[in-house]
Amino acid sequence: MAEIKKINGQNRVDYMARDYDSILKSLRDMVPNKLPEWKDYESEADFGNVLLELFAHMGDILSYYQDRVANESFLTTATTRRSIIDHLRLIGYRLSTASPASTALQLAFPASCDEVVTIRRGDSFATKSQKDKASVRFEYNREDPLVIDCGSLAVDPVSNKKYFKEDDLLGTEGVPVEEGRLVKDEILGISDGTPNQRFPLAHSGLILRSLGQGINEDIILITRLGETPDKWTLLDSLAFSREGQKDFVIEIDEEDRVTLIFGDGGFGAIPPKGAVIEATYRVGGGLKGNVPKNSIETIIDAPQLSLLGVKVTNPNSASGGAEREGIDHAVMHSPNVFRSLKRSVTADDYKNLALNFNGVGKVRAEKANWNTVSLFVAPEGGGTASDILRANLLAYFEDKRPLSTLIEVKDADYVKIYISAEVGVEGYYSKEQIKEKVCRAVSGLLSFNKVDFGISVYLSKFYEAIEKIDGVEYVTIKQFTRNYEEINEIEKDGIIALGVNEIPRIADDPDDDQNYANGIYIVSLEGGL
Repeated sequence: MAEIKKINGQNRVDYMARDYDSILKSLRDMVPNKLPEWKDYESEADFGNVLLELFAHMGDILSYYQDRVANESFLTTATTRRSIIDHLRLIGYRLSTASPASTALQLAFPASCDEVVTIRRGDSFATKSQKDKASVRFEYNREDPLVIDCGSLAVDPVSNKKYFKEDDLLGTEGVPVEEGRLVKDEILGISDGTPNQRFPLAHSGLILRSLGQGINEDIILITRLGETPDKWTLLDSLAFSREGQKDFVIEIDEEDRVTLIFGDGGFGAIPPKGAVIEATYRVGGGLKGNVPKNSIETIIDAPQLSLLGVKVTNPNSASGGAEREGIDHAVMHSPNVFRSLKRSVTADDYKNLALNFNGVGKVRAEKANWNTVSLFVAPEGGGTASDILRANLLAYFEDKRPLSTLIEVKDADYVKIYISAEVGVEGYYSKEQIKEKVCRAVSGLLSFNKVDFGISVYLSKFYEAIEKIDGVEYVTIKQFTRNYEEINEIEKDGIIALGVNEIPRIADDPDDDQNYANGIYIVSLEGGL
């Protein structure tokens, strides 16, 4: 039997233990005992040797497929998304779909505008398309329309505009938008009245947050037979759906294609024969939605705004966008979610369940008082949690928390790390290229995926990263501190210890001093070209 070896940190069945060479050697070793009269079995010109090589080749292929089957039979060794989906279905764990980014838009109305403007679900905006980058679509996605009375807005004396934007004093948050596209009233087919009917959605990439209580429905499904439409409810399973109850479930395959499944009459109702099946849902999500501030400037489908000459922008960057859950993440987190039985009791339960909510990059849970749990959340890619992410996360926990427990979502505290250094460059190396490599190495040490709450940042790691760059002769770090004003200061013992709610990040925000735009201020580059 082939051995299980650890390759790149993961268990893999080593099919090379039965490869072509080892099989051919085994066959040739058997020849003297089985066919002693055969003397030229190692000759390339011998036809029998050709047969041995063919048998070894087929054995190699069969061994490979046997070991692949063995690989896919276990969660810890499976490599295909389809196998992972099937394994996790046994414990009621569904891989998360891509999560959409969200932000709030600022609207600038002409000073003379006194209209009452209504923004409805599906009104859309976008970033500007570029030569090598497509535009990203954002939509207002709330069920309740947003009504803006322009007559009540003050005129800004500088720009001579009326602004509807985030304002803590007025209690406004701008226009909340979410990346993605609304697919409305898509006809999936007509019921034939048989049990367990299946209808695929035309578009892949469904945005599916959670099946917990209190969540806005991600798929609105209606059947029409006659004048009265029937609305159906999306559940995690039909196992507890009663006879005649209008429930359905979904399956998402490895290509993110979605199939809707109805009941058999005993567990969930059967759509009546001849009924038209209609679905409304949203597609999108992914890292592409985490666009920088002031990049959403185009009105796509909101004519009530275009006719008034309204200008839009996003004062804050969009955050919370995440790709679909990877199989490595699922293999690592699914056992913890299974052990918690999807119930939050301990701090680890809250943390593991929150990490299972796509769009959440890092989280820390702590007891605020006897009946309140604080979740400190950093969305995917960093930044602060949007109002939409907060609301969805709270709704996700609605059927998982104890009845008397309250949950509050708070932002992580990001700490800027300031670094400056003198770098010596070896001869025949370009100073500009070395500078770029140094900046990349320093930024990489504090990238979002490599840091966490409450860690310590060590000066030695930055020396190590810079010194191993080809072309760097020497490096002297002059500043290593969390305070920009402390020029030529090194934190005591070369360690920056962070608080429990703090996450380090390199000082690379455009609002920072321009010297730190690339994560490190290069005081001087000596030598080189």
